[in-house]
Amino acid sequence: MYAKNAWKKYQGEKLQELMEFNESYKDFISAGKTERACVAESVKIALDNGFKVLSDYKSLKAGDKVYVTNKDKNIAVFVIGKKPIEEGLRVLGAHIDSPRIDVKQNPLYESNNFCLMDTHYYGGIKKYQWVTIPLAIYGVVCKKDGTKVSVVIGEDANDPVVGISDLLIHLAADQMQKPAAKVIEGEALDVTLGSMPLEGEEKEAVKAHVLKLLKEKYDFEEEDFLSAELEIVPAGIARDYGLDRSMVAGYGHDDRVCAYTSLRAVIDTPTCDYTTCAILVDKEEVGSIGATGAHSKWFENVIAELINLTTDYSELKVRHALENTKMLSSDVSAGFDPLFPGVNEAKNSAYLGNGICFNKFTGSRGKSGCNDAMPEFFAEIRKVMDDADVNFQTAELGRVDQGGGGTIAYILGNYNMNVIDAGIAVLNMHAPMEIVSKVDVYEAYLGYKAFISKL
Repeated sequence: MYAKNAWKKYQGEKLQELMEFNESYKDFISAGKTERACVAESVKIALDNGFKVLSDYKSLKAGDKVYVTNKDKNIAVFVIGKKPIEEGLRVLGAHIDSPRIDVKQNPLYESNNFCLMDTHYYGGIKKYQWVTIPLAIYGVVCKKDGTKVSVVIGEDANDPVVGISDLLIHLAADQMQKPAAKVIEGEALDVTLGSMPLEGEEKEAVKAHVLKLLKEKYDFEEEDFLSAELEIVPAGIARDYGLDRSMVAGYGHDDRVCAYTSLRAVIDTPTCDYTTCAILVDKEEVGSIGATGAHSKWFENVIAELINLTTDYSELKVRHALENTKMLSSDVSAGFDPLFPGVNEAKNSAYLGNGICFNKFTGSRGKSGCNDAMPEFFAEIRKVMDDADVNFQTAELGRVDQGGGGTIAYILGNYNMNVIDAGIAVLNMHAPMEIVSKVDVYEAYLGYKAFISKL
């Protein structure tokens, strides 16, 4: 059903199912605030549903459920289909990294009786949105002896939180004259860790106290920050938003909402003709580069391994499998905000409550960096959505000259497979608190299930 409010078809048991699905989604994003945490949560879900790690298999047959991870930052789950993999897969691809603040390698310093931590922001953020809010510290510290220490500070109810201070309004006359991009400078996004000096210390006593606390709880030294990966994210769980509880407020909807719905779609769908897959990747917010981004050869290598375990291997079969694959690049769209209507073209905008959103192309201005899906492919998808009674809409990312953005669609499109962007509308995108509609979350899940099973 095209461009209609999806809430109108939900009553009674169907409405209850929708709400219950969103409760599980809230749990997922509350626990999965980093890409590593998302992979860990995804592995738990896969194992609970009968999936086994790929390395456990000596051969694969139709109906086998497998998962494979990469460097704790990627995961792909597969249900092996009835047709040879060479004939293609049905893939849902989403990213699990989100804009945030990263800790620098040499971060700690003391200034005016405060211990502070230097940071470097990750992805596109409005820096001024990240001050004066409760923040948590997540990540790993890797020691020279090979020990890997997991760090989570600020999420338990008994934990302290950290944060970034801002200038009081009474003394902000000069600050308030600055453009928004300069109100808070990147080098000023320093996190406050403490203000109490360590008894008996004379030099940098506050910093010494912080290091003592970290040593007691996590057993690492200041030098170990050199090989740490620590991320600063908003503290707290995802919450219902709106008096009618129709929306979810939380950190990281972009793009963990599509990651969760894609994962669940593959896990909850019985064996299909074609092998089904959900792949969750890292680094989309910084160009999808590196060993864990969509540009990595990891996914291609996994497909090669699947073919090797299902039939006589050849490189040509790998090429055929990739070319014959049909994929949804599962990523969010910018939701139409009634407070800022001027940046959108109303007929081609994504609206909260209207279901899953398809973007034939993303990119910037003159479609720079876009995938621009084939209309023949989208015609097939339209039929599948209508046959499954899934509410869907189409959109562009704002007015043509206003800006733009991209996804991983073009990267997988380089294999000559058919790919189109498909996700849900989000308000406050890239902010510490983003907003999605519960009905869109559920419709995306249903749409993904229809795509992998019916196309």
